[in-house]
Amino acid sequence: MAERNNMKEQILRTSGVNPLKCMRCGKCSATCPAYDEMEYHPHQFVYMVETGDIEPLLNSESFYKCLTCFACVDRCPRSVEPAKLVEAARLMVIREQGKNRLKPDDIPAQLDEDMPQQLLVSALRKYSK
Repeated sequence: MAERNNMKEQILRTSGVNPLKCMRCGKCSATCPAYDEMEYHPHQFVYMVETGDIEPLLNSESFYKCLTCFACVDRCPRSVEPAKLVEAARLMVIREQGKNRLKPDDIPAQLDEDMPQQLLVSALRKYSK
């Protein structure tokens, strides 16, 4: 239980988001371009962090399907910012030694000629810490 609260507090501190503002209207999920690819949706991310039930989210592929496009942030009438919660949780996992989803050697296989260079630099920065 203590570790669960620590994870929640770390995510809240890193993201700066107050999940208690969420009224679960679902507008964030309705606008999400990755909705069909996700097991858990933006409004569910917020609720999971609010309740401290974070481990299922951390073990889900949904966690990595979020595009961090901030469409959910733009659509939220209460400025909850679900994408910031997801990004904070991903960073928490990535920064744990040996928990990176991708290894630096895996990245070249993901590249194509239309991929923006900024994406590559961002990926290397995140996944090589």
